Amino acid sequence: MFVIIGIVVVFGAVVGGYLMEHGNIRVLLQPAELLIIGGAGAGTVLVANPLHVLKKIVAGLAGVFGGSKFTKQRYLDSLKTMYDLFNKARREGLIALESDVEEPDKSPIFSKNPFFLKDHHVRDFICDTMRMAVTGGIEPFDVDQMMEVDMDVHHHGETVPISALSTMADSLPGLGIVAAVLGVVITMGALGGPPEEIGHKVAAALVGTFLGILLCYGLVGPLARAWRRRRTKSMPSITCCGW
Repeated sequence: MFVIIGIVVVFGAVVGGYLMEHGNIRVLLQPAELLIIGGAGAGTVLVANPLHVLKKIVAGLAGVFGGSKFTKQRYLDSLKTMYDLFNKARREGLIALESDVEEPDKSPIFSKNPFFLKDHHVRDFICDTMRMAVTGGIEPFDVDQMMEVDMDVHHHGETVPISALSTMADSLPGLGIVAAVLGVVITMGALGGPPEEIGHKVAAALVGTFLGILLCYGLVGPLARAWRRRRTKSMPSITCCGW
């Protein structure tokens, strides 16, 4: 909700201030400039990233506008699940956990926490770690190091689409300049015509720079930062399950 409110405030303040200065709102409506900047920006993302990253970008942006699924209750449920798991290991031995980690969908412990079963990252992280402990022959320090590496890999995979979106945001001001330069080229071709026509073309060219900067610092950049904050918040859902 705050993401949507923030976007409305940004664009409302910019447009409202422009209208207070008696600006003509129709001058800012330049579909061609928006097509150049937005299309080229999307193209840079397509060039630089594979298909699975593109899918994560789309899903991640949709998640930014929704509510966070990492609530206080979810953390408490994860801690309760781990308590039940370790309590069973203490009473019956580690070997008793083999059926739970091999078939988590059928585990009576994991079945109490539906969020755990749906989140394959957390589920696989816990089951793979406990599987190593059940098999034995691994020092606790080695298990700890493997858990750290596993979390680092997961964190890196989650930040790749965010970095791609941030790179797109950084490219928008430059693409805005490209649109402005194209507008100047068109303006130079219209020299000798009516002053009103030349003025309109110059205004359209300047709108390209304006849109590139606004989209970078007022929309795409903040969305990338909001997404990164949500991903950082999600990491305790894994680390709180460590042992």
